[in-house]
This record gives sequence, C-alpha cells and structure tokens, in this order.
Amino acid sequence: MSGTAAFADSRAPDIEFWFDFGSNYSYLSVMRIEALAAARGVRVRWRPFLLGPIFRDLGFDNSPFVLQKEKGAYVWKDMERQCRKYGIALTRPSIFPRAALLATRVALPCADREWIAAYCREIMQLNFVHDRDIGSMDVVSEALGKLDLSAREIIAEAQSDANKQRLREQTEMAAARGIFGAPTFFVGSEMFWGNDRLDDALDFCASIAARE
Repeated sequence: MSGTAAFADSRAPDIEFWFDFGSNYSYLSVMRIEALAAARGVRVRWRPFLLGPIFRDLGFDNSPFVLQKEKGAYVWKDMERQCRKYGIALTRPSIFPRAALLATRVALPCADREWIAAYCREIMQLNFVHDRDIGSMDVVSEALGKLDLSAREIIAEAQSDANKQRLREQTEMAAARGIFGAPTFFVGSEMFWGNDRLDDALDFCASIAARE
C-alpha cells in the first residue's frame, strides 16, 4: 500500500509538499518523500505548482542555476553526489529547466488520489533519468498508461479551462505564501525549503503530532 493511501486517516499529521516537475532538487524529494513520510506516520499533501512564474516575479527570466554559470556547474555535481547517496538514477536533461505544463495540470486535480505519488515519480524519472519531454501529450499519456490509468479521461480533465485557472491560482498561492524555490515544505505555517530540509520538515511534523 502506498504511503498516501496508508495515511488517508484524517488524524495523521500533514506535510504540504510544493514541487515543480522541472526542478532538479524536487526530483530528489519526489523520489523519497512517500516512504520517509510513511515511516513517520505523516500524510503528504501534494502541491504541484509552476516555478517559472515565481522566478519571473522575482526578476529572473530563467532558473538561477542557468543564469549563474558557476552555481549551475556546482549544482549538477551536487546532484550526482546526492543521487549516489540516495541510490537514485540521474541523467542530466538535455533541456533544463524542462517545461512540464501538461504533467503539472494532470497532477493538480489528482493530488489526493492514491496513485499521485507513483505518477509523480514516473514523471520525474522520465525527465531526470530518461530525458523525455514531460510536457508532451505522448509522454504524459505513457506515464499514466504505465499506472493502468485512463490517460484520455485524466488529460481531458487536466486540460479543462477550470483546471488551467486552478493551476494559475495554485501558483499564485505559492507566491503569496512566500515560496521562492522548490521543493518547499509546510507544516502548518512553518516553512522548510530545499531537499536537504525534507527530513527536518518530516521530523518537525511528527514531533507536533506526538505532542498533541
């Protein structure tokens, strides 16, 4: 049973997981969070959003990892180390950051479904292991098909005008809450930024639950 399904009980403590499918450090967290949360009895609230508009509002026309050459070189070396540490495969995408609008539109209305964690891992692996275009209809359909889901129905819902507006609102909410990068985690109003703070955020969440 997945961690999402296992902790559907409303009494389980919540952590909000804000992520972008084009974000390299979000990749590390997506691949790890379900198992780590389940081990602590924490329920993950999946919060997909678009990091691009956040960067533009902050005055960047691209990822800082692209705009700052030295930082970018460091980050990919760091990704190699982190992936070795966690036992996660990595192929540096030929396009970075890769647009993932359709993949994100699919994730948004499905965020509470029991297969969301598996879908997010599949999309991330398509991007950061197989170097596939996760913004394309074919690739997103392939990811859903691998999970034995009806790609046609799910994508039709994702492409509705109502869901497109919902994603804009989700991204605006991220900005309003002070999010400036991904991944970001919230436990109540307490914010933790970065894959290297995932364990801290989960421990904080579990500690609050233990005191209640």
